[in-house]
Amino acid sequence: MPVSRTRKQSLLTAITISISKVMMKAMKPSEIRADKQTASTANDNLSIETAIDNSWSKIAPFWPLKNLIAVNPIAGFENLPFEQALKQAKAYFQQQHMPEQMQAVNRESIKWLQAFFDEGQSTIRMPNRQLGLLGSTRLLMPFDEHIHHNDPVKKQWLKSLPQKPEAIIAESLLYLGIPSRQKEQFLTLMLTTLPGWAAYIQYRTSWSDAREAIHSYPITKSDYLAFRVILTCLIWPTSKALLSWHQQAMKHSDIGNVCAEITAEEIAYQNALIEQLRLSSSAREHLRESIKKPIKTKAQLVFCIDVRSEPFRRALEAQGDYQTYGFAGFFGVPVSIENAVTNEVHSSCPVLLKPAHTVVEYSTCSHQSCRDGHEKILNLKKLYQSLKYTFTTPFSLVETIGLVSGIWMGIKSLLPGGSEIIKSRIKNTIAPDYTVRPYIDNIPFEQQTAYGASALKMMGLTENFAPLVVFCGHGSKTQNNAYASALDCGACGGHHGAPNARILACILNSHKVRAALKKQNIHIPQDTFFLAAEHNTTTDAIEFYTHEIPENIATDITSLKKSVEKAQMVNSYWRATTMGINIKPNQMDKATAVTALRAVDWAQVRPEWGLARNAAFIVGPRELTKNVDLAGRAFLHSYNWEKDSDGSLLTTIMTAPMVVAQWINAQYLFSTLDNVAFGAGSKTTKNITGKIGIMQGNASDLMHGLPLQSVFSSDDKRYHQPLRLTVVIYAPQSYIGPIIQQQAILQQLFANGWVHLICDDPQVKQQFRLQRNLQWSKLD
Repeated sequence: MPVSRTRKQSLLTAITISISKVMMKAMKPSEIRADKQTASTANDNLSIETAIDNSWSKIAPFWPLKNLIAVNPIAGFENLPFEQALKQAKAYFQQQHMPEQMQAVNRESIKWLQAFFDEGQSTIRMPNRQLGLLGSTRLLMPFDEHIHHNDPVKKQWLKSLPQKPEAIIAESLLYLGIPSRQKEQFLTLMLTTLPGWAAYIQYRTSWSDAREAIHSYPITKSDYLAFRVILTCLIWPTSKALLSWHQQAMKHSDIGNVCAEITAEEIAYQNALIEQLRLSSSAREHLRESIKKPIKTKAQLVFCIDVRSEPFRRALEAQGDYQTYGFAGFFGVPVSIENAVTNEVHSSCPVLLKPAHTVVEYSTCSHQSCRDGHEKILNLKKLYQSLKYTFTTPFSLVETIGLVSGIWMGIKSLLPGGSEIIKSRIKNTIAPDYTVRPYIDNIPFEQQTAYGASALKMMGLTENFAPLVVFCGHGSKTQNNAYASALDCGACGGHHGAPNARILACILNSHKVRAALKKQNIHIPQDTFFLAAEHNTTTDAIEFYTHEIPENIATDITSLKKSVEKAQMVNSYWRATTMGINIKPNQMDKATAVTALRAVDWAQVRPEWGLARNAAFIVGPRELTKNVDLAGRAFLHSYNWEKDSDGSLLTTIMTAPMVVAQWINAQYLFSTLDNVAFGAGSKTTKNITGKIGIMQGNASDLMHGLPLQSVFSSDDKRYHQPLRLTVVIYAPQSYIGPIIQQQAILQQLFANGWVHLICDDPQVKQQFRLQRNLQWSKLD
């Protein structure tokens, strides 16, 4: 007869208790910390897995350097009102006086974690990593005198531990005397006392894509907790005291006037924003008419909703008859991108989505010559790295190329612009420069049509097409910047947005797709051409991908390029002023060179401000904000409520792009409030570990936020204003209300005060604020 799950668990309980008794007899009396009241029951054992799962609920994920994604560092407390969440976070993460014994456990943990998670930075690799974190460390721990001090009892205890991590955790908690009712709390503290590494493991186990899910060096949440409690048992056998320490931290968790100060600044900002957007009755009628009235434009450009697009869009629209739109930077195409030359693959869509297809991009020139050039560059890099990091060769390397390296460092430091030109020419000599184009046949035709229709409907571009429509992705190009991917497109998973722009342009240039779109009442003129481009947010330069363009559009592209150059100069001047660079208005042309120089300066700690000072997310037609200077502080998402009869488009905007904007806003907010606990500290004292993250000094926790230079203009002067996100939606209450009622995530964000919502109702011509009880109140 099959043994029931309950019976199996009972047997496991009996075995665990027996083993514990044997181990306790083998230990010295002074080392026995087991609570006499922990005669575990079957129900206690059944709860260990639940305790493990629940302990991770307070840990937000944190992405590695190669694709940094903005995350609310206290997302695990979003189920609480904002004020309560701050108090909880202060006790859990802003630890002023952590016990010295716990710090010792952390130091030993960091040592092992650095070695295990290394992705090619170290010369000598940790052995047996294929066994996973727990398997590999258990094999090596007996040889580490720092954790057991050659104590035979501890070594025997370590050797006799069960194999499964859950059993190890249960055994360790029993040894430490942790009461059953406090298992979950103790395990939570095992995570929150080293939150950076826990955040990275949360990413690896819950958020990484399919390729990383089958990583060569596996890790599970249970493995990590078992690893932590083993070290705790060996180093701090009286760590039950950690529970009392945390209770005191909770008792004295005082956030002072932080919430009041944030709220006061939010009210001031919102009042100014509302006044900017407020329209008289006659102006509202004009707005409605202008939305409906066809406008003849030279070109229509679709930018990412990223706040850095807002000032550039204003600068470009001032150059002539150009119409701009805002849309999520992945352009509604959830894909993985594979470069046929480098064979590199990455997900290029928001982390809330999973790639539905893999699109291969091929070079537009000879594939073999590009491939050969790439291999040459790769081999040279490998050779240099091997010579640099091998024990004996650095001495001969210095003798061989030391003088050349010294000269090169001098050029990079004194003439960064010139060094970039030299570097580019050398690289192009070895490997030809090339552009790519997507092969979209991996996306079924029906899906291509669906992506095209959805994107056009979402951005409100379903009629009155200009001869030239440009999908403009964005990315940042900087030198010597560990946080480079944090400046790239969050909607594209911390990568550049050009590949997605190329894919959507390719889809909508298809005659077959256009014919299918006609059945959905989307009539794209025959002479309309969709073009892909990419906005470099550090220099404001725009690169157009102009291969295979029709002759009738060449003149329009030339004209657009000239207008873009003027807009680049205007926006670079504005950008320079935010950086504190003194450029006179009559020397505006110098601004472009200044911003370009910052991008290639390898000593520059602040090449651009990124999304600092972000504060608002505005959903509505461009006419609502076109004549308003929003100072690069607003995410602008195009939307026309009159073309969204069932509210489905607005639902998507509020549950996807708006949520991502809230993550960005929260990351900047908390990195500013406490740059040590929630940020990454100063760039000038950082160290990269394992190519995955940043440490301060040589053995800190993994820093899991933005560096000081991203949110402060000096060591003690904030540049970013820590405000919660204010969302403004130009649509009737009757559209917005039901969406909130149907979406639990929106109820949580609005009711708990993580996001403010203002409705600009075009039907009743009145603005409303959503209260914390999810009721509306009129704005004066």
